[in-house]
Amino acid sequence: MSLAPARAREAAVGVGVTDRVENLSAIQEPGCAAAIWRRQLPDGFQTWIDDLSAASLPAARLVLRPEEVGAAVQHLCARTGIADDAKCAWLVADVSTLAACFADIMQAPYLQVRLDVIETNACRRFHIDAIKARLICTYRGTGTQYGTFVDGAEPELVFTVPTGSPMIMRGTQWPETPKSGVLHRSPPIEGTGETRLVLVLDPIFELGTD
Repeated sequence: MSLAPARAREAAVGVGVTDRVENLSAIQEPGCAAAIWRRQLPDGFQTWIDDLSAASLPAARLVLRPEEVGAAVQHLCARTGIADDAKCAWLVADVSTLAACFADIMQAPYLQVRLDVIETNACRRFHIDAIKARLICTYRGTGTQYGTFVDGAEPELVFTVPTGSPMIMRGTQWPETPKSGVLHRSPPIEGTGETRLVLVLDPIFELGTD
C-alpha cells in the first residue's frame, strides 16, 4: 500500500492506495483522509453491467445490518429482472464484501446502503460529507472525483477514482485531527447520455426509536 504524504499540517490530505480490500483500514492512519482499493474487475463484468438498461440497474436506499446486505441486493437484482448468472452473483457478493469490510473498519452495527442510478449532475460541487466516513464504489460510469483544497479553494488538481475501485473518505464528523482536506464530487455527466451505478455505504451506530 502507498500513502501519499500530507502536505499541510492543518488538514489531513493523505490518500492511501492499496491492492487489497483489508488495507482500506488505512483510513484510520494519522493524516490519511481517503483510502482507495485499486483492482481489476472480473472478465466481462464491465461489458455486462454497461449493457444493462438503466431500468434494469438495482436502486434502493436501505438501513441494514452488514450481514443482511447480500440478500437485499440479490432481491433488488431479481426485482429488476437481471439474469441470475455469474456476473450478477459477483455483484451481489462484492457489495456484501464491501459492506462487511466497511462495517468492520468503522465498528458500525448498521449501514445505510444506497445503490444510486445517476444520469444527471448529482453532487457536482466539491464537498466533504457531514458524516464520520463514507464508502463509495462506482460500478458503471465515471468514478468519483477528488482533490485537496487549500484556504477553502476548490482543488486545482482533480483525480478520478477508477470505475470499480472502492474509496473510503473521512467526513466532517471524523473524531481525530487534523480534519480532512480531501474534497470530492460526482462527475458532471448531464447531457452526455452516461448512466452511473454507484454504491454508497454510511455507518449507522444506533437506530432511532421514533
